[in-house]
Amino acid sequence: MHQVETAASASRHSGVRTAAEMARDSARYDESTPMARAIEQQLLLRQGRRPGSALPRPDHTRVMVVANQKGGVGKTTTAVNMAAALAQHGLRVLVIDLDPQGNASTALAVDHHRGTLSSYDVLVDGVPLVDVVQPHPDLPNLFVAPATIDLAGAEIELVSVVARESRLRRAIAAHPLVDGGGEDRFDYVLIDCPPSLGLLTLNALVAGAEMLIPIQAEYYALEGLGQLLETVEMVRTHLNQELTVSTILITMFDSRTNLAAGVAAEVRQHFADQVLRTSIPRSVRVSEAPSYGQSVMTYDPGSPGALSYLEAAREMAQRGVSSQSAAQHDAHHGAQHDAPTTSATHSDLGGSR
Repeated sequence: MHQVETAASASRHSGVRTAAEMARDSARYDESTPMARAIEQQLLLRQGRRPGSALPRPDHTRVMVVANQKGGVGKTTTAVNMAAALAQHGLRVLVIDLDPQGNASTALAVDHHRGTLSSYDVLVDGVPLVDVVQPHPDLPNLFVAPATIDLAGAEIELVSVVARESRLRRAIAAHPLVDGGGEDRFDYVLIDCPPSLGLLTLNALVAGAEMLIPIQAEYYALEGLGQLLETVEMVRTHLNQELTVSTILITMFDSRTNLAAGVAAEVRQHFADQVLRTSIPRSVRVSEAPSYGQSVMTYDPGSPGALSYLEAAREMAQRGVSSQSAAQHDAHHGAQHDAPTTSATHSDLGGSR
């Protein structure tokens, strides 16, 4: 005992601090640097704890369309991981898989073999959405309406159907947990669309109030974004005046290249209010996760990709609550402000190329 006290006394005199002393004094250290925060988040996640507080609940169900007709931009990956991040932080989320490939259903580990009740049955046969939804096996707040290969023929089968572009909207509105008043209502409905602008995507655009657009940090993605915004403007004019592009997320960002930085800067310049501050980096873990039937949020929660999606989900949730509060404030004071449209920004983007 005397030797231990002597060693501790000697360490104090020599300026060398013991592990016990550092643990006691850890609260006095500055943890505000980005590296310190990243390390803290990784340690918490690897210990099975979630960093930060629970995310704020919106005052109504936010129906968001995850769409981009250009393939390979991380659309399904974004839908799956944003949904998982929101669910992990206490929000109730429904993912509707509208892609015949069913990749979102695979990543979320729900059954989607042929014959399973799916989004196809909702659109074509009018099956209630509540009968199609499956719970996620690991995340209690996450639910999935899967897609089967049958969905590939849905566009042909819907050609002769009256009001075919509104079938998903009516199905979502009829679900008892969408915009319900109870604590078990859905906070978010994320609709994962196929990489096209066909009837399936049109159903999603008519059903949603907001759009979440993943955009790859490459030049071709800018052209694809311009084409998508033209379609959004037509949908707003003729079918769904409530539709807005509320969120743009830059994916597959490689900070080592000037091209990625240039594309990101141009997107932020023209869509400053919609682009999230967080970008999703290229990550092997994000690509590996679906092969294990998982999102990266559960596959490797401490990886850079998972941490980025977590921060993006937090930012999107906080923006949604802030915009709702601002809208309520304006309504209370009778303020009438026109929302900025996407058509002007599209023309600016087209002229900049």
